[in-house]
Amino acid sequence: MAQIRITKQFSFETGHALYGYDGKCRNVHGHSYKLSVTVIGRPITDTDHVKLGMVIDFGDLKKIVKEEIVDKFDHATVFNKNTPHVELAQELAQRGHSVILADYQPTSENMVIDFAAKIKARLPENITLFALKLQETESSFAEWHATDNEA
Repeated sequence: MAQIRITKQFSFETGHALYGYDGKCRNVHGHSYKLSVTVIGRPITDTDHVKLGMVIDFGDLKKIVKEEIVDKFDHATVFNKNTPHVELAQELAQRGHSVILADYQPTSENMVIDFAAKIKARLPENITLFALKLQETESSFAEWHATDNEA
């Protein structure tokens, strides 16, 4: 049976600031992110299986990505926890805002690495994360591919 790639797309709104950056993105601002998640596997061939013919149920993939990424990052502001932005983050959180303090500078590149680790940890054994594409603007995106990250 052939290996098949399937992709599900997600959208969420997230704010961030890049501490120490030499451009406008050092200021708190937001993006309408689009995340494409591609997994690879073999379709189920067991004729008694309720998900016959599927690599993974799109609903199951949606549940993983929503719980790990979308529900946490949507309408949140992400700051690097190792910068002075922590004071701003604490004040926002005290005022009821959703804040994420990340172990990294919250660029699209670092976010897509973080997302890959979170999604991979939740996938069933027979399914492999193949690629992620995190689109920050209409013309700018970061991609993660399993083949580029093999040990």
